[in-house]
Amino acid sequence: NGWDESLKDVFVWADYSSIPQANPSTQNLAIRSLAAYASSSTYFVIIAPDTPHADLDDTCDLGTYQRRMWCRAEQVCHSMRNGTEGMYLGVGKEAPLVPVQSDFFADSLHVFNGELTCCRLEHKGMGACDRQSLVMPLLGLYGELYRASHEANGGNADALASVNAFLNEIEKHQEEVFPRTFKRTMWRKNRKVTEDVMLFGDLIDRMKARISSGVGFAIDVEKTGTLSTKASDSFVRHGASDFLRHGVVHGSGVTHESNSVSGSGGVQIEMAVGTLVES
Repeated sequence: NGWDESLKDVFVWADYSSIPQANPSTQNLAIRSLAAYASSSTYFVIIAPDTPHADLDDTCDLGTYQRRMWCRAEQVCHSMRNGTEGMYLGVGKEAPLVPVQSDFFADSLHVFNGELTCCRLEHKGMGACDRQSLVMPLLGLYGELYRASHEANGGNADALASVNAFLNEIEKHQEEVFPRTFKRTMWRKNRKVTEDVMLFGDLIDRMKARISSGVGFAIDVEKTGTLSTKASDSFVRHGASDFLRHGVVHGSGVTHESNSVSGSGGVQIEMAVGTLVES
């Protein structure tokens, strides 16, 4: 029917259709950009009707959608920054889109309990688990939320209540929402190996301590690293259109050798994109 002229400046990102499928390397990069797209969107629409799976003898529906780690991750990346006011759900052709319930995020917060194809395939021919690629974006979004609550002085009471609802749920289940380690099964030289791998370690505790001390984060454009900054008056406002930059972690600098992010020594964390050394 054509595109409504009033929507000429609207951009739509649709899962699968907006991810290149022909080139595996490009596809992988696009998948790892999900956090940025989801957190920057004004609206988030879940389309999950009952549908036969194309490859497996299974039916896809809202339940299977909610069990997938990447599906939980995209919901959390959006709702942690924007709240749930702009989230809608469609489960059938005849069913209208309906707003999600305000506590919809509670199950989705448990991102790392979700199902992953890479884990089902035991990471054969893979260098890392998909869990590791979500550490940085989720840590950054959590930092925004925590700073929003810590610096709140008046402002929008409903927005602050939404922020605190997230933080309270995280506080109750922190070890599950942000696991310090996880067990990864891989194949090396035709041998199946299961090992404990660092995920968040103590990064959440460090983030809270950093913000509570009155130090924030800013991007050092010239050095492509991060700078510590004094706390500002602005903070995350759920449902607002002006957002803080996310995905930044404190540290003294960034080096691009061997795809590693380095600080002044300390905890070393293996990630999908390299190694983070936290002081």
